[in-house]
Amino acid sequence: MAEYWDLYWNGRPNRRRFLGGAAVAGVGAASLGLVGCGDDDSSKKGDASILATPTAGANASPTPSDPFAAAKRGGTLKYDQANDPPSLDPYASTSFLTKAFASFPYSRLFKLSTGPGFTLEKIQPVPDVASKAEASPDGLTWTITLRDGVKFHNVAPVNGRPLTTDDIKYSWGRMTDPKNTNAVQVKFVDSIEYPDAKTVKFKLKTPNAAFLEVLADANLFWILPKEADGGGVDPAKQAIGTGPWLFNGYQPSVSVKYKKNPDWHYKGFPLVDAVEYAIITEYANRKAQYLAGNTDSTGLTAEDLIDIKGQLPKATISGALQPLLSFFYFDSDPASPWQKDPRVRLAISMALDRDGLTELGYNIKKLKAGGIDVSILWNNLIPAGMKSFWLDPQGKDMGPNGQYFKFNPTEAKKLLAAAGFADGFSTVLQYPATVYGATFDSIAQANIQMLDAIGIKAKVEVQNYTSQYIPQTFAGNFKGIAFGYETPFPEGGSYPQRFFLDNPNNHGRVADAKLADLTTKQQQELDPEKRKQLMWDIQRDHAGKMYYVPNQAGAGNGWTGYREWVKGNEHTTRASTYAVGTEAIIYHSIDKA
Repeated sequence: MAEYWDLYWNGRPNRRRFLGGAAVAGVGAASLGLVGCGDDDSSKKGDASILATPTAGANASPTPSDPFAAAKRGGTLKYDQANDPPSLDPYASTSFLTKAFASFPYSRLFKLSTGPGFTLEKIQPVPDVASKAEASPDGLTWTITLRDGVKFHNVAPVNGRPLTTDDIKYSWGRMTDPKNTNAVQVKFVDSIEYPDAKTVKFKLKTPNAAFLEVLADANLFWILPKEADGGGVDPAKQAIGTGPWLFNGYQPSVSVKYKKNPDWHYKGFPLVDAVEYAIITEYANRKAQYLAGNTDSTGLTAEDLIDIKGQLPKATISGALQPLLSFFYFDSDPASPWQKDPRVRLAISMALDRDGLTELGYNIKKLKAGGIDVSILWNNLIPAGMKSFWLDPQGKDMGPNGQYFKFNPTEAKKLLAAAGFADGFSTVLQYPATVYGATFDSIAQANIQMLDAIGIKAKVEVQNYTSQYIPQTFAGNFKGIAFGYETPFPEGGSYPQRFFLDNPNNHGRVADAKLADLTTKQQQELDPEKRKQLMWDIQRDHAGKMYYVPNQAGAGNGWTGYREWVKGNEHTTRASTYAVGTEAIIYHSIDKA
């Protein structure tokens, strides 16, 4: 049998990063960066274009050792977000808004590599507050050493003290608390030992092909100070960590503010003094503030790209295909039409005109006519942006179940009739609005018409994201059909774990023995090609059952506009998950000269 490490590191470009005991590489060596999507498709199909000529940005006179040597430092970046975080405590909510907030003040043991010189195809975990990780030959024991010089923010009552394993122990306790719905993601960990103040030893129940990716996942493990355990720190009100930014105030429905941590363990970063996020619910208002120069960056819809490029010819508009999955999911009531007969779920999938939805959400024809290369791929159970495990629903490898992705309302009606619903049926359709952006909202509305065309009459319930959708519907506590985004995991195996294993965020309460078995096997398979085939098996089998009906919101290129004075964004144009504070904005600078 091959050595564990020969399998684990097969195809990875830098085994020494973890096994050689080397300290964390310097920023100039691209050891930092924005979380990516694991896209290893060298064909670049679907990659987005940069609409403005990238400037040299903050590295006007780069050197091999420090590409940011000439960066202008200081100032305040003004960005926006659509809603308030449901909680400031990273273990109190699964919302992307809470996780994105956490990425400013808090650190993780590992993060994902991007930054100057990175390529999306080679993104891998790199140390954050760790300095190295070593695995036993059987892959069951991982020893992680904390790096020297990591200090908490110089804020009472923590007062800049060094990070120790006591903080890791407290935070891991929060991670694995049954009240934390993400605890299931680390159930493969059997136990943890803390031999000394600098060493953490994880013992796994079985080898895990993505252990370091799990530690780097911005959805999961954030390091809080032990003082949060009754020692004077309330993480629902304060945010004291070891990250690049100090929490500097939150006014609900108005703004979230951060200022630079001068003692961050990656010296020289962040480049700016402060970041402020204006909370602006409506897309039209966010766009207007961006055009007026009151904010420095905003997310843009594909419909607006060419017009905005004409209005702001010096600005940069960057885009990328993200690993972002939207989907229908269903309540678990045995009396519901979709539970009484799986053909109802198949009919719903065949009611979707995926090409039409892609055109609606991503303005394909107009952008292609303007010379912009855009994605026309379809999401599977694994999103199209995660090429390492995505199986093309239209490709020959999909097999006969690929038919259930094809737009065929006539056949969809036949399936409904065969299931006993020749006249269709009525149901509640719920989704959150004004939180995910205009593209999601427009596709959500088009879905209603497509369901109606095959006889499914949807009573629409637009839910409040913070108070209703996340704590209830997303957690599987709902009646009817729901539509939403899945968490954009950086590691593909997290999708079937979320969907098919026994956990609080199994949205449809799906209990399918075959899919659960395949999910467990893929996570334990260390050979990359064999693991990929298991992931394809999951997608093929699921397509004949459609417990979760993949949709096209998220399957197109996402776009971000940066005003011309924002520099350094060329290193971070492929944002895909939530660690924007740690892995992207540290590079951004302001130069209005």
